[in-house]
Amino acid sequence: MAADQPGPGIPPGARTDASTRVPVTVQGRQLTLSNLDKPLFADGTTKADVIGYYTQVAPVLLPHLRHRPLTLRRWPDGTQGDGFFEKNVARTAPPWVHQVVLPVPGSTTGRETIRFVTVDDLPSLVWVANLAGLELHVPQWRLDEDDRPRHPDRLVIDLDPGPPADILTCCQVAVLVRDALAAQGIAVHPSTSGNKGLQLYAPLDGSLSWQQTRALAQALAERLERTDPRVLSRMDTRLRRGKVLLDWSQNHGGKTTISPYSLRGRPVPSVATPVSWAEVEGADDAQALRFGPDQVLARVAASGDLLAPLVA
Repeated sequence: MAADQPGPGIPPGARTDASTRVPVTVQGRQLTLSNLDKPLFADGTTKADVIGYYTQVAPVLLPHLRHRPLTLRRWPDGTQGDGFFEKNVARTAPPWVHQVVLPVPGSTTGRETIRFVTVDDLPSLVWVANLAGLELHVPQWRLDEDDRPRHPDRLVIDLDPGPPADILTCCQVAVLVRDALAAQGIAVHPSTSGNKGLQLYAPLDGSLSWQQTRALAQALAERLERTDPRVLSRMDTRLRRGKVLLDWSQNHGGKTTISPYSLRGRPVPSVATPVSWAEVEGADDAQALRFGPDQVLARVAASGDLLAPLVA
């Protein structure tokens, strides 16, 4: 897989049968792809298709992943089977994949530390995709040059609808959040979650701790909950019906959020897709804010990364 090879970058003739192992070179790194013809989605999307999408979207995806410890959600048997989260780096990781050991206080596994990978380049991204790592989850902070966690460089608010509220309700609430944060001098940028809702991101200058950014997001959610009946700030699932939860908790230093441009493990592939405020304000059909890999690649070709302010 040469770095300048167009399209998915899968060598011609590589798709032979589900058990084929194909050695490739990606930007000078050697790795072996496997099970390229294996369907990972109910619509027949294969692992080769997944690797192809991630290869093509890499120029806009990688800036959102670099220097962030990665949590994978993998579906080795496809999304019709059981997926699982994986933080600890796979034993098969090539030596050139960047690894970092970080403390994980309060881990449900009982571990004090976990060895994470960071996806800093295309070879690492292809390696992750070959693991059937469909979903890429990252924290709101980066590592410094000595692999120490920095203060958050972005704030995120996840808008999660409780039926019959839907993504259109999220769009209405997103405008409220945007205007409330704008009054505090904070500009936010929207993205679909690739699932049911939206995410709003704000770039930060690194002067606030995660405790401060979480407190800021929580205070905003609680304030909007008091003034708008569509908004919920509390995590109690019994309160969710017809509301949009403003999930401020993802700003915790130990939590992660789906990365922009990541696939989602749904029956049919969808993507966490940056959108414009015009699209959010003009949305009148929930399907208009659902994007598959090909649509996302076309959007990137036409408009670049709509979340570029986050990585400027």
